[in-house]
Amino acid sequence: MQHSNHMFHLVTLSPWPLTGATGAFSMTSGLVKWFHTFNPSLLFMGIIIIMLTMILWWRDVTREGTLQGAHTLDVHTGLRWGMILFIISEIFFFLSFFWAFFHVTLSPAVDIGSHWPPLGIQPFNFSHIPLLNTIILLSSGLSVTWAHHSLMESNWSQTSQGLFWTVALGMYFTILQAYEYLEATFSIADSSYGSTFFLATGFHGLHVIMGTTFLMISWFRHIYYHFSSKHHFGFEAAAWYWHFVDLVWLFLYMSIYWWGS
Repeated sequence: MQHSNHMFHLVTLSPWPLTGATGAFSMTSGLVKWFHTFNPSLLFMGIIIIMLTMILWWRDVTREGTLQGAHTLDVHTGLRWGMILFIISEIFFFLSFFWAFFHVTLSPAVDIGSHWPPLGIQPFNFSHIPLLNTIILLSSGLSVTWAHHSLMESNWSQTSQGLFWTVALGMYFTILQAYEYLEATFSIADSSYGSTFFLATGFHGLHVIMGTTFLMISWFRHIYYHFSSKHHFGFEAAAWYWHFVDLVWLFLYMSIYWWGS
């Protein structure tokens, strides 16, 4: 960067795309092997490779943006558009689950008694744990917004507090959803209701775990003074992702838990 005459960041040679591709190939091949031979060793190896690749690759990105000053305004613009397009792809990912849910709900098949919920299925009471989880996620959306505005005002302590409470609420949501799954009277194999319910809520729960991890890393980076009031896109991207997770849950709650029950 010392001899460049442009505002763009040309990444140095990195092994992480190769290790990431190796991990992805091992994981998908391991899934096939697990399905046919019930041996998950290759699957676990692929997951470990991907996890290590993500940790080391994102460590390098953090160094480039924080210590090396490689993330200029033009690079920030590219990162913002990349995050926006990623969230748009996630919207279409969840749209497929909602499409499947309303397809089987609006015109229930004869195989499930032409009735929704299917006969024999006892759905969750939407005013119990689902409502509590809704309040938790909405509260976490408020706390992450509080942290974001505090960071823009250079208030270090309130940013740290807001991130702490957001991470804590995200973990609490995950614990309650795990408890809900343990108490479920139906499984993923119980007709189209079980399939659509566990796929939609399960993938959302996975996104909550990823978002909580994203925010936890941002919290640690904030503690180590990686962010400033003008330079904090890593945290801003995590906040965007968390608001997306909140919005998806509102649609899940209204459609699957409330209307669908």
